[in-house]
Amino acid sequence: MRHGFKKRTLNKKIAHRRAMFANLCNALIKHEQIKTTLPKGKEMRSVFEKLVTKAKTNTLHVRRQLLSFLREDAMVEKLMSVLAVRYKDRKGGYVRVLKAGFRYGDCAPMAIVELVDRDVTAKGKDSGPIAEVEADAAAEEAPKAKKEKAPKADKAEKPAKAKKAKAY
Repeated sequence: MRHGFKKRTLNKKIAHRRAMFANLCNALIKHEQIKTTLPKGKEMRSVFEKLVTKAKTNTLHVRRQLLSFLREDAMVEKLMSVLAVRYKDRKGGYVRVLKAGFRYGDCAPMAIVELVDRDVTAKGKDSGPIAEVEADAAAEEAPKAKKEKAPKADKAEKPAKAKKAKAY
């Protein structure tokens, strides 16, 4: 029998699990699509859907409850002003979990977790510099570095070390 097995514990303590789900929910609110392991994605789905359902009632008390879980003002603001308005007519099912193969290193099953009716332009927003920009900057600096190479200095002879005589 499965008594007492309501949730997946994911081999983590409750405090770690709560913080992990808060971080995953923040990332999902920010980018509207994330990639994680399949069990984490399936468990996070129920946590996130409860947050969206709660955010539909736009009150100060709900805002403070969401802030105590998510810990980021910007994410709570986006959840209440953008996502709750987007899903006001939907009864549930705000998140889609798609299988995405297996991770190379440990063969863990991966999943893409995305919002239904998501904003495609939100993915990767405010995540720092894009790899293409860094590659272009590195390509521009490489020829300059070759031209500005310092001339080789003359090799100075090192003083020879005195060898100790072995006493037998």
